[in-house]
Amino acid sequence: MTFSSPSAGPLLVDAHVHVFTRDMPLVPNPRHTPGYSFTVEQLLETMDAHGVQFAVIAAASPWGDYNDYVIESLRKSPRLRGTVIVDPGIERLILEDMHAAGVRGVRLPFISMRELPDLDSWNYRKFLRRLADLDWHVHLHIEGPRIPEVLPALEASGVKIVIDHIGRPGPEDSWRGAGFQAMIRSVQSGRAWVKMSGAYRLGSHARECAQVLCKEAGTDRLMWASDCPFVGAESTMSYQAAIDWLADTVPDPDARRRIFADNALRFYFS
Repeated sequence: MTFSSPSAGPLLVDAHVHVFTRDMPLVPNPRHTPGYSFTVEQLLETMDAHGVQFAVIAAASPWGDYNDYVIESLRKSPRLRGTVIVDPGIERLILEDMHAAGVRGVRLPFISMRELPDLDSWNYRKFLRRLADLDWHVHLHIEGPRIPEVLPALEASGVKIVIDHIGRPGPEDSWRGAGFQAMIRSVQSGRAWVKMSGAYRLGSHARECAQVLCKEAGTDRLMWASDCPFVGAESTMSYQAAIDWLADTVPDPDARRRIFADNALRFYFS
C-alpha cells in the first residue's frame, strides 16, 4: 500500500523504528529484554518489502545511553535519521558529531519513572537550549496523564517537541484526559508534533483518540510510525498491520499523505 505525494511520487516515511543486537549492554532492570537482534540490515529489508523510503531510528530505553549501534546504523544509509538518549550534561561538540551522523533529536524516556527530573534545573535548561540551538527536538516518551507535568517547561525552552504513541492516553479518560488535551493545545500552538504510533499498545481507545487528534489539531504535525519490531508484541503485530491501521483510521487521502510521508520528510530530512 502506497500513497502519492505531489512532489515526490509514492512515499512512506516511518518516524519510529528500533534497531539493536542481542549482545548490546542492557541497563539495570530494563522495561524490555529482547532475546533477539533486529539489525539495520533487517530494518532496510523490511522497509523495502513494504515500500518505505525513509525511517527514523528511535533510541530505546533498555540500552540507555549506549547509542553506539544507532549511530553506526545511521552512517550506513542516507535513508535513516535517528534520536539518542544522552545525559543532559553532554557537551555541544559531541552533539554536533552526532548530528553529522544523522541524529536529529534526543529521546526523553520518562515513562515509568517514579520521580521526573527537574526540567527547570540549570542542567536541563542548558541542555534544552543546546538542542534548540541545533534545531533538534526532544522525543517525549511518557504516560499521557503525566504530560502536563513536563510540557510547560519544554514549551518554555523553545525546543521542538515530538510526543510518542498518540500521547499514550489512559483507558479511563482517553482523549478527554488533561494530558491528551494539553497535547492537543501544544500542537495547535505550533509547539509540538505527535507520532501516530503504538496503537497496538494502547487498547481499543487508540483509534478514537487518533481521530480526535486529527479533528482538533489538524494533520500537519502528525507523523505515522510503525514502532517496528514491536518489542514485546512480536507475535501479534506486523509491519503491514501498522500501515493498515493508519489507513483505516484516517480516511481522507490528503491527510493520509501528510501523516504517512510529507510531515516526517520535512521534519527529519529537509
